[in-house]
Amino acid sequence: MLERIAPCGLHCGRCFAFADGEVRRAAGDLKRSLGNFGSYAARFVTVLQEPRFARYPDFHEFLTLLTETSCRGCRKEACKLFKSCNVRRCSAEHGVEFCYQCERFPCADTGLDENLYRRHVDINRRIREIGLESYYEEVRDKPRY
Repeated sequence: MLERIAPCGLHCGRCFAFADGEVRRAAGDLKRSLGNFGSYAARFVTVLQEPRFARYPDFHEFLTLLTETSCRGCRKEACKLFKSCNVRRCSAEHGVEFCYQCERFPCADTGLDENLYRRHVDINRRIREIGLESYYEEVRDKPRY
């Protein structure tokens, strides 16, 4: 559970980049199921008179990104997505598992953009209110996004 919830409170396990995450597995399954669909998609533009199939190469490229990005979570390595995030380093320096445990919480030292900052504050307050186990039960199966 702790490996899946970052010090900021975000659920790493539900991130598209998480190595053992549902999004990455589903993207891999879909990519395997589609096989050599690219050649068919090109033909379907004309045969089915459906111009959206012309965008399949972009979809395939995005699907490949979802299957190749691999992160073990913020507690095991620096975040591969939010390069400006300071939360992992800061929590280690202050000897806390979560930001809410720090006497400076909430602080402006996170490096997170405004949206993520608000989420991080709300999440940390929720963890402080109900405890990590209850919070994890709340978010375990919910989409992160």
